[in-house]
Amino acid sequence: MTEFEGLRAIVTGGASGIGAAVATALRERGARVAVLDLNDSPDTEVVSVRADVSDDASVRGAVAEVVERFGGLDILVNNAGIGAQGTVEDNDDDEWRRVFEVNVFGMVRVSRAALPHLRRSPSAAIVNVASIAATAGLPHRALYSATKGAVAALTRAMAVDHLAEGVRVNAVNPGTADTPWIGRLLDAADDPEAEREALRARQPHGRLVTPEEVAHAVVYLASPLASSTNGVCLAVDGGMQELRPRK
Repeated sequence: MTEFEGLRAIVTGGASGIGAAVATALRERGARVAVLDLNDSPDTEVVSVRADVSDDASVRGAVAEVVERFGGLDILVNNAGIGAQGTVEDNDDDEWRRVFEVNVFGMVRVSRAALPHLRRSPSAAIVNVASIAATAGLPHRALYSATKGAVAALTRAMAVDHLAEGVRVNAVNPGTADTPWIGRLLDAADDPEAEREALRARQPHGRLVTPEEVAHAVVYLASPLASSTNGVCLAVDGGMQELRPRK
């Protein structure tokens, strides 16, 4: 598939996990890809630009650098994010601000910097990475769920705001994915294997979602072939959002 031939994309948080899988999938389908991350991408076939999505000057400088190098921008994948655990009582105000700064305000900053360039593209698309936590009540994820619920609402608002400008905005809601962040959570658990099994079991298909599966969904939403898909949050969760199988 080469539907992205000639298109230029930015993927935030693209040095590892879901972001790295998205960057690879876009590149393999013909896009020129720049990864904005605190770390360099191990993929030497993408352009790595150091950027901190919690800092507006850093974001604006990184987007400008990519646009100058590529000559424009067609696709933005807002993937950068951090996790949080606990009930509504377990994190103080500073931690709530820190997670919102990255997971929500970070998407706002990058989108704001990218939109003037996206408006010039005939194939403009933004894809935000939300979570199953936006639609399902997960234990000990109050702060994280609040940020991802905000991302889902923000996606719909952006989609209608920029519809007439030709910029499509969609989101993916991954289930629990086999990423480095989940790996760190499991390593910190009292019984990592039991915790992994519990995470597998709560998804109807009985396993963790792979980063590549999420990437395929992102690629669909970003593709010019999906020009009538707008304002949706696509679940990639093994059926967790909608299915209630009998045990």
